[in-house]
Amino acid sequence: MRNALVLPQLLIAAAAALGQEAAAPTPAATGSPRGQTLDGYNLTNQFELGYRFHSVGGDAGRYRSDVNFGNGVRLLSSSFTVHSREGRGKYFDEIALRTQGLGNDPYQSAGLRIQKNRLYRYDLLWRSTDYYNPALPIAGGQHLLDTQRRLQDHDFVLFPQSRFRFFAGYSRNSQDGPALTTVQQFGPRNDEFPLFADLVRLRNEYRVGGEARLAGWKLHWLRAWDNYSENAPARLGPAPQGNDPTDLVTLASFRRAEPYSGGSPYWRLALNGEKRRWAANARFNYTAGRRRFFFDESAEGTSRFGASQNRQILVAGDARRPVTGSHLTLSLFPASRLTLTHHTSYYHLRMEGDSAYREINNAASFGELLYFRFLGIRTIANQTGADYRARDWLAFRAGYSFSARRIRSREQLAAGDDTELAPAAQDNRLHQGAAGIRLTAARRLQLNLDSEIGRADRPFFPTAERNYHALSARIRYRARTLSFDGGTRTFYNTNSASLTAHSSRRRDYSAAADWSPRAWFGLEAGYSRLHLDTSTGIAYFAGARFAAQERSIYTSNIHAAHAGARFDFRGRASLWLGYHRTQDTGNGQAGAVSLDALRAAQVFPLTFESPLARVSVKLHEKLRWNLGYQHYRYKEDFDFRRNYRAHTGYTSVLWSF
Repeated sequence: MRNALVLPQLLIAAAAALGQEAAAPTPAATGSPRGQTLDGYNLTNQFELGYRFHSVGGDAGRYRSDVNFGNGVRLLSSSFTVHSREGRGKYFDEIALRTQGLGNDPYQSAGLRIQKNRLYRYDLLWRSTDYYNPALPIAGGQHLLDTQRRLQDHDFVLFPQSRFRFFAGYSRNSQDGPALTTVQQFGPRNDEFPLFADLVRLRNEYRVGGEARLAGWKLHWLRAWDNYSENAPARLGPAPQGNDPTDLVTLASFRRAEPYSGGSPYWRLALNGEKRRWAANARFNYTAGRRRFFFDESAEGTSRFGASQNRQILVAGDARRPVTGSHLTLSLFPASRLTLTHHTSYYHLRMEGDSAYREINNAASFGELLYFRFLGIRTIANQTGADYRARDWLAFRAGYSFSARRIRSREQLAAGDDTELAPAAQDNRLHQGAAGIRLTAARRLQLNLDSEIGRADRPFFPTAERNYHALSARIRYRARTLSFDGGTRTFYNTNSASLTAHSSRRRDYSAAADWSPRAWFGLEAGYSRLHLDTSTGIAYFAGARFAAQERSIYTSNIHAAHAGARFDFRGRASLWLGYHRTQDTGNGQAGAVSLDALRAAQVFPLTFESPLARVSVKLHEKLRWNLGYQHYRYKEDFDFRRNYRAHTGYTSVLWSF
């Protein structure tokens, strides 16, 4: 089971994603879909140019983290295509360029494809995202990020339609921008000082590969080199005094550099084939990961007793992280209505390396501390399944899987002449069984029922899956003007170890419908509910006493609903109205632990809602005017300082020529 404490962040991200629909380009089209003809090519061209506006009340940082749309002129979207009419262009047969949000939108993208039939194909995808992590009140407003992430992918294929294909690619992922953090110096009870940092993260991947098809088999291979680097040099602010001006702790100078780099070159091989009675699929991958880091920090100032301080810390490390994975899937078709599948996989991860810590304080060296650790995780899994279609309207499926995982660890600590070695190993076996049924009525109504049960003997973590079962059902109905989807799923897990115990229960419900009784009118609506409650044993120190045999209880009840209506006025104008609401009602059990801070963190009730409206008016066959508006309201019941209300909108002209 995933950690329940990540659900508030997932809720916020999902709600923000739902709330950005009106900010998307206008879905209406202008001009003739056939475009224009020029020298044997067919051309289409369309772009939407507009102006965004917004106003925010409340926590502007929280708004920037969720929505982040600002003011200004934008190229909201554009589309340009060129296709050869006969498929035999001289230099190319297709050019397609599409963009969205260009002109300083927080979410920008562009895609380009150039292709010559049977000779080459080139694809480019570029994206830019403004990432803002607001300063949380619990950190005194001194921990934040204001960065920009840019991603680009280039893929080139030679002979794309032939039996023998060759391809090459390059990907780049960069993130940079200012950051703010704090540091505590010269003792655990001393003052904190704000630090300014310049974050620079860069990842480059180069790849070459090929693919061959012969006698019903396909062989795919890829060789890639992945390199990563990160650095965030930090410097002290203009004032040497920290957050507490009443103490004697000062920082006259401070410097920190912590470069981190590594590479993950990898191989990937795949072989698959299919015959009348059987099919096979084999995959193998190997990654030779390696990481290196260096930490250099120096500080000069005074302690809380007024004594002069001069401190330098050096930490360096080097580690290997090779990963091997292989998979083999065999499928048999002994009868037209029966399919048997067997899957075997092997996974092995090893992490080993050392780090050295050295501290010098007022010209006195405290020696060197050497730390080494090895962690190895090896998993072997087998899965067998059967799918039987008894009738055209009735099908059954069943399966059994077994996995054996072995975890080995070795920790070594050396300080001077003293050395400590702590090896450990643990085996975990998991048995899983699954069964399901599918019913189809009149090709319009389909019902799926599935169940799964699992038993593990020695899970590695107290929150891991041990004794669990899951039940799910899904119904789907399709008609000419009406479609409906609904489903439910439950997942219960209990786990206990020698130190603590954990149990979790999760129940999901969802339903969505789309009704279009007329060509000019349509409705859609949906609702989902996610209930999760966990109870985990904890032990902690509070007020110089050790608290044991207590429980941390987290409860979440997330309700998400949306509704929309579409109107089309004889092709002259269109109107879209929508509403989104996501709410966690909480309902936690207070008082399960004695520490107030933990009791307050058992529920995170909040609400995120967003009504929207969009209108598009046809001014000419090739020209439309658009207007959109969206309101955002974010409310936390546990911390009102992060609440906000925002009004956003845009007006634009959509033109094709």
